[in-house]
Amino acid sequence: MAKNTIFVAGTDTDVGKTVIAAGLLQAANDKGLRTVAVKPVAAGCEQTDEGLRNSDALLLQQTASIKLAYEQVNPIALEPAIAPHIAAVQAGRRLDADRMAALCRGVMMQPADFMVIEGAGGWRVPLNSRQTLADLPKQLKVPVVLVVGMKLGCISHTLLTVEAIVKDGLRLAGWVANKVDPDMSCYQENLDTLRGMLSAPLLGEVPNVSDTSPEHVASFLDIGPIVGCS
Repeated sequence: MAKNTIFVAGTDTDVGKTVIAAGLLQAANDKGLRTVAVKPVAAGCEQTDEGLRNSDALLLQQTASIKLAYEQVNPIALEPAIAPHIAAVQAGRRLDADRMAALCRGVMMQPADFMVIEGAGGWRVPLNSRQTLADLPKQLKVPVVLVVGMKLGCISHTLLTVEAIVKDGLRLAGWVANKVDPDMSCYQENLDTLRGMLSAPLLGEVPNVSDTSPEHVASFLDIGPIVGCS
Protein backbone atom coordinates (compact mmCIF):
# COMPACT_ATOMS: atom_id res chain seq x y z
CA MET A 1 0.00 0.00 0.00
CA ALA A 2 1.25 3.50 -0.82
CA LYS A 3 3.12 4.86 2.19
CA ASN A 4 2.96 8.56 1.37
CA THR A 5 0.14 10.03 -0.69
CA ILE A 6 -0.34 13.69 -1.58
CA PHE A 7 -3.00 15.57 -3.51
CA VAL A 8 -1.54 18.20 -5.84
CA ALA A 9 -3.81 21.23 -6.16
CA GLY A 10 -3.37 24.58 -7.88
CA THR A 11 -4.30 28.16 -7.15
CA ASP A 12 -6.00 28.25 -10.56
CA THR A 13 -6.01 26.48 -13.90
CA ASP A 14 -2.84 26.67 -16.01
CA VAL A 15 -0.49 27.14 -13.07
CA GLY A 16 1.64 24.11 -13.90
CA LYS A 17 0.17 21.44 -11.64
CA THR A 18 1.19 18.59 -13.93
CA VAL A 19 4.71 19.93 -14.47
CA ILE A 20 5.19 20.17 -10.72
CA ALA A 21 3.46 16.84 -10.01
CA ALA A 22 5.79 15.11 -12.48
CA GLY A 23 8.75 16.93 -10.95
CA LEU A 24 7.77 15.69 -7.49
CA LEU A 25 7.51 12.14 -8.84
CA GLN A 26 10.95 12.43 -10.45
CA ALA A 27 12.44 13.86 -7.25
CA ALA A 28 11.10 10.81 -5.43
CA ASN A 29 12.44 8.51 -8.16
CA ASP A 30 15.85 10.13 -7.70
CA LYS A 31 15.74 9.15 -4.03
CA GLY A 32 15.09 5.55 -4.98
CA LEU A 33 11.44 5.63 -3.95
CA ARG A 34 8.78 3.63 -5.75
CA THR A 35 6.29 6.09 -7.21
CA VAL A 36 2.80 5.96 -8.65
CA ALA A 37 0.41 8.63 -9.94
CA VAL A 38 -3.27 9.21 -10.67
CA LYS A 39 -5.11 11.98 -12.48
CA PRO A 40 -8.68 10.86 -11.72
CA VAL A 41 -10.38 13.17 -14.20
CA ALA A 42 -8.92 14.94 -17.21
CA ALA A 43 -10.64 17.13 -19.76
CA GLY A 44 -8.99 18.09 -23.03
CA CYS A 45 -8.22 14.53 -24.13
CA GLU A 46 -7.42 13.54 -27.70
CA GLN A 47 -8.79 10.60 -29.64
CA THR A 48 -6.11 7.99 -30.35
CA ASP A 49 -6.11 4.40 -31.61
CA GLU A 50 -6.14 3.33 -27.95
CA GLY A 51 -8.96 5.67 -26.97
CA LEU A 52 -9.03 9.09 -25.31
CA ARG A 53 -5.65 10.19 -24.00
CA ASN A 54 -4.60 13.27 -22.01
CA SER A 55 -1.06 14.64 -22.33
CA ASP A 56 -0.85 15.50 -18.62
CA ALA A 57 -1.94 12.02 -17.57
CA LEU A 58 0.51 10.47 -20.03
CA LEU A 59 3.36 12.48 -18.49
CA LEU A 60 2.44 11.25 -15.01
CA GLN A 61 2.15 7.67 -16.30
CA GLN A 62 5.58 7.88 -17.92
CA THR A 63 7.28 9.51 -14.93
CA ALA A 64 6.00 7.20 -12.20
CA SER A 65 8.31 4.25 -11.57
CA ILE A 66 5.40 1.82 -11.11
CA LYS A 67 3.92 1.44 -14.57
CA LEU A 68 0.13 1.29 -14.59
CA ALA A 69 -2.32 0.97 -17.45
CA TYR A 70 -3.50 4.35 -18.73
CA GLU A 71 -7.04 3.62 -17.53
CA GLN A 72 -5.72 3.32 -13.96
CA VAL A 73 -3.82 6.60 -14.17
CA ASN A 74 -6.68 8.50 -15.80
CA PRO A 75 -9.92 6.57 -15.32
CA ILE A 76 -12.19 9.45 -16.40
CA ALA A 77 -11.08 10.93 -19.73
CA LEU A 78 -13.15 13.68 -21.34
CA GLU A 79 -12.55 15.17 -24.77
CA PRO A 80 -13.56 18.88 -24.59
CA ALA A 81 -10.97 21.18 -22.99
CA ILE A 82 -13.55 22.76 -20.67
CA ALA A 83 -14.61 22.47 -17.04
CA PRO A 84 -14.82 18.74 -16.23
CA HIS A 85 -18.43 18.76 -15.04
CA ILE A 86 -19.57 20.48 -18.24
CA ALA A 87 -17.50 18.11 -20.38
CA ALA A 88 -19.02 15.18 -18.51
CA VAL A 89 -22.58 16.40 -19.15
CA GLN A 90 -21.79 16.78 -22.85
CA ALA A 91 -20.50 13.19 -22.86
CA GLY A 92 -23.60 11.92 -21.05
CA ARG A 93 -21.65 11.11 -17.90
CA ARG A 94 -21.85 12.21 -14.27
CA LEU A 95 -18.81 12.87 -12.12
CA ASP A 96 -18.91 11.64 -8.54
CA ALA A 97 -16.34 12.11 -5.77
CA ASP A 98 -17.22 8.77 -4.14
CA ARG A 99 -16.44 6.85 -7.32
CA MET A 100 -13.22 8.81 -7.84
CA ALA A 101 -12.15 8.06 -4.28
CA ALA A 102 -12.76 4.35 -4.84
CA LEU A 103 -10.66 4.45 -8.00
CA CYS A 104 -7.84 6.22 -6.16
CA ARG A 105 -7.98 3.75 -3.27
CA GLY A 106 -7.48 0.97 -5.79
CA VAL A 107 -4.20 2.55 -6.92
CA MET A 108 -3.25 3.29 -3.31
CA MET A 109 -2.99 -0.47 -2.83
CA GLN A 110 0.10 -0.47 -5.04
CA PRO A 111 3.39 -1.12 -3.16
CA ALA A 112 4.53 2.48 -3.60
CA ASP A 113 6.57 4.73 -1.35
CA PHE A 114 5.14 7.92 -2.83
CA MET A 115 1.86 8.55 -4.63
CA VAL A 116 0.68 11.70 -6.36
CA ILE A 117 -2.99 12.41 -7.05
CA GLU A 118 -3.33 15.41 -9.33
CA GLY A 119 -6.45 17.54 -9.29
CA ALA A 120 -7.95 19.61 -12.10
CA GLY A 121 -8.19 23.38 -12.15
CA GLY A 122 -8.52 25.15 -8.81
CA TRP A 123 -9.68 23.87 -5.43
CA ARG A 124 -13.44 24.31 -5.95
CA VAL A 125 -13.84 22.91 -9.45
CA PRO A 126 -17.38 21.46 -9.58
CA LEU A 127 -17.99 17.76 -10.17
CA ASN A 128 -21.78 18.01 -10.07
CA SER A 129 -24.44 20.22 -8.48
CA ARG A 130 -23.41 19.27 -4.93
CA GLN A 131 -19.78 18.17 -5.04
CA THR A 132 -16.48 19.78 -5.96
CA LEU A 133 -13.14 18.16 -6.64
CA ALA A 134 -12.15 19.13 -3.09
CA ASP A 135 -14.42 16.33 -1.91
CA LEU A 136 -11.93 13.82 -3.31
CA PRO A 137 -8.97 14.63 -1.01
CA LYS A 138 -11.47 15.14 1.82
CA GLN A 139 -12.71 11.57 1.41
CA LEU A 140 -9.19 10.20 1.07
CA LYS A 141 -7.93 12.31 4.01
CA VAL A 142 -4.62 13.03 2.28
CA PRO A 143 -2.38 16.08 2.70
CA VAL A 144 -2.23 18.72 -0.01
CA VAL A 145 0.67 20.23 -1.92
CA LEU A 146 -0.32 23.54 -3.49
CA VAL A 147 1.15 24.77 -6.76
CA VAL A 148 1.18 28.56 -6.70
CA GLY A 149 1.23 30.16 -10.13
CA MET A 150 3.48 33.14 -9.52
CA LYS A 151 1.76 36.01 -11.31
CA LEU A 152 -0.20 39.14 -10.47
CA GLY A 153 -2.92 38.25 -7.97
CA CYS A 154 -1.22 35.11 -6.68
CA ILE A 155 -1.16 36.21 -3.05
CA SER A 156 -4.94 36.49 -2.75
CA HIS A 157 -5.50 33.31 -4.79
CA THR A 158 -3.07 31.42 -2.57
CA LEU A 159 -4.46 32.63 0.75
CA LEU A 160 -8.05 31.94 -0.29
CA THR A 161 -7.12 28.44 -1.48
CA VAL A 162 -5.21 27.65 1.71
CA GLU A 163 -8.13 28.95 3.77
CA ALA A 164 -10.45 26.56 1.90
CA ILE A 165 -8.05 23.62 2.30
CA VAL A 166 -7.86 24.15 6.06
CA LYS A 167 -11.62 24.69 6.32
CA ASP A 168 -12.08 21.33 4.59
CA GLY A 169 -10.10 19.70 7.38
CA LEU A 170 -6.99 18.95 5.35
CA ARG A 171 -3.34 19.75 5.97
CA LEU A 172 -1.26 21.83 3.63
CA ALA A 173 1.91 19.74 3.52
CA GLY A 174 3.85 22.17 1.36
CA TRP A 175 3.72 24.53 -1.58
CA VAL A 176 5.68 25.23 -4.75
CA ALA A 177 6.23 28.63 -6.33
CA ASN A 178 5.96 28.16 -10.09
CA LYS A 179 6.90 31.28 -12.04
CA VAL A 180 4.30 31.10 -14.80
CA ASP A 181 4.71 34.79 -15.69
CA PRO A 182 8.34 35.40 -16.73
CA ASP A 183 7.82 39.16 -16.47
CA MET A 184 6.11 39.19 -13.08
CA SER A 185 6.73 42.46 -11.25
CA CYS A 186 8.11 42.27 -7.71
CA TYR A 187 8.48 38.50 -7.86
CA GLN A 188 10.73 38.31 -4.81
CA GLU A 189 8.49 40.59 -2.76
CA ASN A 190 5.45 38.43 -3.57
CA LEU A 191 7.38 35.27 -2.71
CA ASP A 192 8.58 36.73 0.58
CA THR A 193 5.01 37.76 1.46
CA LEU A 194 3.75 34.24 0.87
CA ARG A 195 6.61 32.69 2.82
CA GLY A 196 5.77 34.94 5.73
CA MET A 197 2.05 34.16 5.65
CA LEU A 198 2.13 30.40 5.03
CA SER A 199 3.21 28.02 7.76
CA ALA A 200 3.72 25.10 5.36
CA PRO A 201 7.20 24.60 3.91
CA LEU A 202 8.17 25.96 0.52
CA LEU A 203 9.23 22.87 -1.44
CA GLY A 204 10.87 24.84 -4.20
CA GLU A 205 10.89 27.72 -6.66
CA VAL A 206 10.57 26.70 -10.29
CA PRO A 207 11.68 29.45 -12.67
CA ASN A 208 10.09 30.11 -16.04
CA VAL A 209 12.16 27.71 -18.14
CA SER A 210 11.78 26.17 -21.58
CA ASP A 211 12.85 22.77 -20.28
CA THR A 212 9.88 21.56 -18.24
CA SER A 213 10.94 17.91 -18.23
CA PRO A 214 10.44 16.09 -14.91
CA GLU A 215 14.20 15.66 -14.60
CA HIS A 216 14.85 19.39 -14.88
CA VAL A 217 11.92 20.48 -12.71
CA ALA A 218 12.94 17.99 -10.02
CA SER A 219 16.26 19.81 -9.65
CA PHE A 220 14.38 22.78 -8.17
CA LEU A 221 12.31 20.73 -5.69
CA ASP A 222 12.92 19.31 -2.23
CA ILE A 223 10.48 16.55 -1.28
CA GLY A 224 12.13 15.95 2.08
CA PRO A 225 9.42 17.75 4.09
CA ILE A 226 6.61 15.69 2.51
CA VAL A 227 8.11 12.22 2.22
CA GLY A 228 7.00 11.54 5.79
CA CYS A 229 3.38 12.58 5.14
CA SER A 230 0.81 9.91 5.90
